[in-house]
Amino acid sequence: MKAVARSRNWLSDQSVVAAPTGAGPAPLRSEAESAVRTLIRWAGDDPNREGLIDTPARVVRAFSEWFAGYAEDPEELLKRTFEDIAGYDEMVLLRNIHFVSHCEHHMAPIIGRAHIAYLPRNRVVGISKLARLVEVYAKRLQIQERMTTEIAHTLDTVLKPDGVAVVIEAAHGCMTTRGVHQHDVDMVTSRMIGAFRDQPETRHEFLSAIGMRGGQCSRQS
Repeated sequence: MKAVARSRNWLSDQSVVAAPTGAGPAPLRSEAESAVRTLIRWAGDDPNREGLIDTPARVVRAFSEWFAGYAEDPEELLKRTFEDIAGYDEMVLLRNIHFVSHCEHHMAPIIGRAHIAYLPRNRVVGISKLARLVEVYAKRLQIQERMTTEIAHTLDTVLKPDGVAVVIEAAHGCMTTRGVHQHDVDMVTSRMIGAFRDQPETRHEFLSAIGMRGGQCSRQS
């Protein structure tokens, strides 16, 4: 998904450009705060009592941070690369990239970590950009499977390496705080492209490096 053309200042009360989903122009800040007040009343409390009077504004500010990924183009993050790599063609791996996202079904937190690896063909990207790539996709309404695929696809599209591997481990608030109330449960998703998919030894090296037991992980197409 490309970045939505919208104002970065979500705290203003100005309209922003319509999202490409066909949903129409985004609401004003005042409308968003009014929606929060409605939810507070629906929950059974008084939005005008002292402890809640500033809550709608705080929620809107929190949303501007939690969902800032819509305002960024993930492919642009990777455009600056380095070709002076002295022929390096072994795996580049960044482990334990911590993130917080929100599920698109209940808007509950998804808290986890991502592991990203690629086999450079003739260029590499700054490691901070890998962490930023995860952050951009995490700061959108998500399902973990799609987020895993989006990260891998973007790396593969921009860098054109010999292989890309992404594994995400995360706990889902929609499962731990409601519904089945299962705690200490992590969901694991993976996306393997190129050598990581076609060469078992390369995939095993990656999975072993991130501590997957026995180098095993389910494969996704």
